[in-house]
Amino acid sequence: MEPLNETSSDWGPILKRFSRRLLALGENRLELLTVEVQEGRDRLIQDFLLALAVAGFGMIAVLAGSAALLVLFWTSYALVVLLGLMTVYGAVGVGLFLHLNRRLRAWQALSASLDQLRKDRHCLDQLIP
Repeated sequence: MEPLNETSSDWGPILKRFSRRLLALGENRLELLTVEVQEGRDRLIQDFLLALAVAGFGMIAVLAGSAALLVLFWTSYALVVLLGLMTVYGAVGVGLFLHLNRRLRAWQALSASLDQLRKDRHCLDQLIP
């Protein structure tokens, strides 16, 4: 490697190469971010539609089962059946709420992009004293 002179003609190609690499690095990170955002959006839409379908069909099944139990026990245990169903539905609702809360707290947006930017920063810290 040749010693560098302090003239502008020597720094020109170096700065040009450095700026090209820096732009390529930024472009790669932006593409990664774009892909992650698109994947996140697609997953969110799919999860929402799936949850909506599950909720709709589940509600229909629960209503039909509840109506069947009420018809079956209408004459002798109607109040007990209603209180039991209310307890079961309430417990399931609380359980689902807690599960959703855990999922939302554990979710990290753009984790791959942030991880890659941390690696880039670490690499730059080692190159630049």
